[in-house]
Parts: sequence; C-alpha cells; structure tokens
Amino acid sequence: MGAEASKTSKRPSEGQEAEHCSTGWRGFLSSVGLSLPAGLCRLAPPALRLGQRRMLQGKAPDIPEHVLRLAGVGPDKLRAEWSLPGFISMFLPEFPHRSVPGQQHFQVLGYIAKGSFGPILKVKDKTKQRTYAVKVIPKSEILRLGVLEQSKEEVIVQRQVHHPFVHDLQDCWQTQRYLYIMCDYCSAGDLYTYWLMVGQFTEDTVRVFAAELGCALGFLHDFGIVHRDVKMENILLTDCGHLRLADFGLSRRLERGGRAFTICGTIQYMAPEVLSGGPYNHAADWWSLGILLFSLVTGKFPVPPEADHCNMLRKVRSFPYELPLSFSPPLALLITELLCKTPIRRLKTLDRFKRQTFFYGTTFDLVLLQRRPVEVILQLRERPDRAAKARRGLTLSLQPLKGFDYDSLLSPPDTPETLVDASTQTQAAAAELPGPLLPTQPTQDKTHREMFV
Repeated sequence: MGAEASKTSKRPSEGQEAEHCSTGWRGFLSSVGLSLPAGLCRLAPPALRLGQRRMLQGKAPDIPEHVLRLAGVGPDKLRAEWSLPGFISMFLPEFPHRSVPGQQHFQVLGYIAKGSFGPILKVKDKTKQRTYAVKVIPKSEILRLGVLEQSKEEVIVQRQVHHPFVHDLQDCWQTQRYLYIMCDYCSAGDLYTYWLMVGQFTEDTVRVFAAELGCALGFLHDFGIVHRDVKMENILLTDCGHLRLADFGLSRRLERGGRAFTICGTIQYMAPEVLSGGPYNHAADWWSLGILLFSLVTGKFPVPPEADHCNMLRKVRSFPYELPLSFSPPLALLITELLCKTPIRRLKTLDRFKRQTFFYGTTFDLVLLQRRPVEVILQLRERPDRAAKARRGLTLSLQPLKGFDYDSLLSPPDTPETLVDASTQTQAAAAELPGPLLPTQPTQDKTHREMFV
C-alpha cells in the first residue's frame, strides 16, 4: 500500500516505526474482528515492529501464523494480495473494489426489507432511470459468522444464470466496510404477501406458478446449481404477476451425482434428507416445490414448523401427507410425487415434471408463459391492504436506518490511507445497523443457515 519509499529517504526512527506498527496492526486485526491493546505493539520484537514499514513498501509482512488462522485467511492468499488491506483483498475477485457513482447518479429511495445479513434498499439510477434493489452486507458480519465463501458463492452463481424466471444480478462491489449486491427491483413484491391476502389460490393459478417455477429449477439444476431455499418469500413477482426465483444466499454448485450435507434452508420447506444432515442433492429443491404448491392451494403448510430440525425431522418422517379430497386427481398425483420421502423415487427432473397430467394443455415455452398476465395478482395489487400485508404488520421507513452510512454506497474512490484508517471503524459501523425489521410470522420464518460441513 502507498508509494514505495525512496532509497535516499531518511530511515525512520524506532519510535516512528512503533507508531506505524500500532496503526497498521491494530487496523488489520480490527478488520477481522480482533483487537490489539495500544501498548502491546511496542513490546513486540523488532521483526514484528518492522511489519508495517514493509507493508508500506508493498512487501509481504511477517504475519504470525496464529493471527492468520484466527482471521480465517490462508497465509499464501493474503500475502499474495497485500497490495490492498486484508479486509478488502479477502473479498476479491468476486466483489470488485471500486468507486460508485455519486449522488448525481444514485438515489436511495427507501428500505425494502431486512435480508439475512443486512438491509435491502430501494435505489434509483438517475442516468438509466431504473430502480434496483441493493442488498447491503457488513463485512464484519460475514467474518463473524464465517460465511466468506458462502457470500462469494452467491454472486458467482447469479452471474452464471440468466433466465426469465430467475431474479437477475445486475452488479456487485465492495467498499471498505460493506458488500453490495444489486438486482432488479420487483415492485409487485413477493408471493408470500399475496398468499397472506388471498388465503389460497385456485388450481388454475397454481398451475401457472408451478410451470414457471419448475422451469426455473430445471434450468438451475442443468447448470449444476441447487437453490436450497425455495419458499414463497424468495419468489418475487413482476408487474404482470410472473415469478422470479430470488435469494441465492444458500445456493451451491453441485454437479449431477454430487452430494451435500449442510442443514440449511427454511425449516417447513426442508426435505427429510436435508433435516437429517444429508447426503442430499437437487431432489431437495423439488420437495420444497411440493410443500410450496400444497400451501398455495390449501392455505396452510402440511406440517407446521417446529423449533428445531430434529423435532421437524420426526414430524416429517411420521406424517402421512394425505391430500385433501378437494384436490383434483392430477394435482394430488403431482404433489404426491414431489413429496415422496425417498429421494431416489421422487419427481426430480423437469422432463418428468412436464409430463404430469396436471399440466395437460399448459405450455412450457418461456415466451408464451410470460405473454398472458396472471390476473389474480393484478387484482390483488390494487387492494388497499396490500401494503400492510407486505410490511407484515411493521412500519417500514428509512428512520430505523439513520445510523447506516449511506456515504459508503454513494462515495468517491477510497485511497489506501483512508482504507487503513477506516478499518478500525468496521465493527462499530456494523453495530449501528438495525436488527430484524421485517420478520414474517414467527412460524413462517425459521430460516436455518448452520454450516455443519
């Protein structure tokens, strides 16, 4: 970092070196969630005190191995990328470190929801006259929870997929304290809001939703991607009422024949093999689709969510999944095949999905599917209670975010010196972010993100 010192420049005194050491080491350790007392650096051996001067000269510092292990950063990677501070380089290359257009280009319009790790903002690009949803993630939270690779995987996956029924990633970047993921803004909201409003949907409407979501899952699985959190809250709607599968925070690249073991997802949608800790594969997404379709038609989940995955697993294994007599035989057959407890026998391919009698006369052409608006969604959008349902009973405004540093979204480029000085503010800034402001009903929002493997 910084310009290389001139060979003719005066060698700094020992006191100056100690001062540099205090600033540099304390900044680095603070960026990864550790602290170093001010007096400790002066007691360090000479080789350690010289670390900061070497860093300023662009050379690899002598970082103790135990410090790197605590930071969760491999020594080879960190030392190879020491041209930027560790809390910048460890998020590269998936999150480019670059400046963002200023307020003459971007305008923060409001607060949409509370994401898994931080707020989701509504932002307008004045140049393009387009509105986007921007997920803001504090780096300190990513490091504290140990989900660095998971955050990278989210944007890697979304860069690879472009499909009419998958939510598009528009851009992503990082500043000294935050990660930003920008996607298209869906003004109609999510499917869960409309389910709360209408109680249950007709089979004809569910047929359209099922065809669109089945196409999205088949496309992702052909790319070797398992979503792992298919639920109504993660399905956004376009102005015409068509679906967009969103939130790839738990997604993973898993080739055909591959197996996963992480217990993750939303508990009432989890397949039995996921609840048991695996192994599982793409078939788990089709189970989640079966739970979703059952709930859309009946207005309730087949098995109410439990407090933990062990109790939920016992309930799921013992539940007979008997379908209401009100179901048409084709719909009953479809959901029965999706909710098969044995993954190898479950309906888990798009080709088999398309051949179900429930879809007789339904097109799976992506263009034709989007041509006809979903009338029930258009009607529900005009109801005066839609905004209240979308808020889940809470008032949403920018006021709870008054501590959030909007300048980090709309800021000029950062200099290396600014980055080092700002690193000590990372955790303090993250602490000012609000807690969960947009929970769904407690029984509908048990999202498990444990990483057991």
